[in-house]
Amino acid sequence: MLVGRVAKAHGITGELAVDIHTDSPEERFAPGAVLSARLRDRSVRPVTVTTARPHSGRLLVRFAEVPDRTTAETLRGAQLLVDAADLPPSDDPDAYYDHELEGLAAVLADGTEVGRVKEVARMPAGELLVVDRGEGGEVLVPFVREIVPTVDIAGGRVVLDPPEGLLS
Repeated sequence: MLVGRVAKAHGITGELAVDIHTDSPEERFAPGAVLSARLRDRSVRPVTVTTARPHSGRLLVRFAEVPDRTTAETLRGAQLLVDAADLPPSDDPDAYYDHELEGLAAVLADGTEVGRVKEVARMPAGELLVVDRGEGGEVLVPFVREIVPTVDIAGGRVVLDPPEGLLS
């Protein structure tokens, strides 16, 4: 599960500016936490947090494996991930982890299949479900109760009530 994305190197000592994608940054980026860094070339390597501090809406994070700016530059754009098996269950019945939504069938209230949830995109205005429609391409669906009234993880589906024109 995505918990952060490396925006850029910060300074000359290997610190990285990280955009936060978790509700628990103090836990996910605690000293000693081990994350998986998925680099732009899709390779994955473990990184261990040594320090993290807030800075201008981001975190400045130092990893044990990143001793200098040259190494830090290789992580630009990397996704920082945690294993979904390590996540505690959510206390909020209306909160979902991205990995729980990805792969669910997207259907209309009458059961008509629209596609499959490919991923959850986070935008400044809110979250969007990226629904893969197969040959029909992809459609972005605002992840709000008015448009996605039902999330049925056990049933493997999300029910959509799209406004006119959203799916066309």
